[in-house]
Amino acid sequence: MSRVWISVGSNIDRERSVRAALWELRRLFGDLVISPVYETAAVGFDGDAFLNLVVGIETARAPGELHALLRDIEASHGRVRSAARFDARTLDLDVLTYGDAVTDEGGKQLPRDEILKYAFVLGPLADVAPDECHPQDGRSYGELWRDFGGSDKNGMVRLDAPAWLDGWERGPAVT
Repeated sequence: MSRVWISVGSNIDRERSVRAALWELRRLFGDLVISPVYETAAVGFDGDAFLNLVVGIETARAPGELHALLRDIEASHGRVRSAARFDARTLDLDVLTYGDAVTDEGGKQLPRDEILKYAFVLGPLADVAPDECHPQDGRSYGELWRDFGGSDKNGMVRLDAPAWLDGWERGPAVT
């Protein structure tokens, strides 16, 4: 079994989409490690703010199989992939790390370079795995976060236990 960190993001029907993602991931993988939720401005396009968080799972599935499964979850919850890399989306699920794997197979890079580029990825990861080390960089995520100089760090708003997240394990509906 490998520890896998997955980024979760949504800016369309955000609360319902995030709850649905958590429910699906728990149904498939059991217990989850869930970071705090952050609200962040859209990056690379004009659009509604995103909700972002990081989820940890344990899995024996191969990285390629896991990637395909996450794409299926996105599609089942209304994700439409456009040619534009930066665009509005109901759900964005990306494997950030897969144990200590360092690879670039089939265009799927591990660890994802977004960890070191974007506050909305590194911040939540540092919340849940502050002492875990980046497989390439070697520094801990907590250390990387303390040293992060990206301008988007100040634009992140940590949502303290949002009420809509209560009871997510009962299913994707927002109560």
